[in-house]
Amino acid sequence: MKSAPLPTRNGISPSYIWLPEGRWQNALDFLCSHFPEVDEQTWLGRFSKQEIRTAEGEILTPSSTVKRGMCLYYYREVENETSIPFQETLLFQNEDLLVVDKPHFLPVTPGGNYLKETLLVRLKNSTGIDFLTPLHRLDRETAGVILFSCNPRTRGRYQALFQQNCMEKTYHAIAAFLPNLPSPYLKRSRLEESSQFFVMREVDGEANSETLISVIERRGDHALYRLQPKTGKKHQLRVHLASLGAPILNDRFYPQALPAGNDDFERPLKLLAKSISFTDPHSQEHHQFESQLSL
Repeated sequence: MKSAPLPTRNGISPSYIWLPEGRWQNALDFLCSHFPEVDEQTWLGRFSKQEIRTAEGEILTPSSTVKRGMCLYYYREVENETSIPFQETLLFQNEDLLVVDKPHFLPVTPGGNYLKETLLVRLKNSTGIDFLTPLHRLDRETAGVILFSCNPRTRGRYQALFQQNCMEKTYHAIAAFLPNLPSPYLKRSRLEESSQFFVMREVDGEANSETLISVIERRGDHALYRLQPKTGKKHQLRVHLASLGAPILNDRFYPQALPAGNDDFERPLKLLAKSISFTDPHSQEHHQFESQLSL
């Protein structure tokens, strides 16, 4: 595996961009035009610290010539990043896997307004493992069990377990009690991206998502549900419960997306990745990892 021309810094790996078709006076012109939200002085500062490099390791200056097909590396920065006041818990670690209990509100990987306050960066700093890579998705709003690969040589075999639906995942959720819904109930539908950013929708057509829904216990007007997804579509559990008339408590996207705002740490989404189990492709040992959190 070819290493990046810039090292990981404080748990943050360098970002990179492939230059598209176009003409630019120099490297500074390209970066300022492609990232208009970053001012010229910020880029000049990064050039002065020799933090703009090609994939081959060449140190660029503001006046360096750039063209389509080049790959530039740089460090992404986020000013005034919001601190997430919740801590992850390490559940398991061996030479191949790292299993973590993720808190609500903490993103898994850098993106948007989050960089240092992400699970991946926190774990790189705490473990010193530069090759950490999440093996599956877990929404920022969702808490619970998530697996990371810490060995590039074996990563593909664990990724294949997810692709082949060989991982048994169980979630817990709190939503309105549905007295007429059989328990268990198999919810099947076709999910596609909607025209609204980040939101999924149900459409007509052959089902591409399945969730087995069971009531664990009733809690007044609400119920604690066990959700066992048979597929892994984005927001599948949130869409399925909302479509049944029982959106997950404190969901800001379903059934209707609310205006963006600051997080209310007192009102987390009541969705928890409670457990995950599988047969290890190397040792053939059966693993079951369970979140220590509860709803």
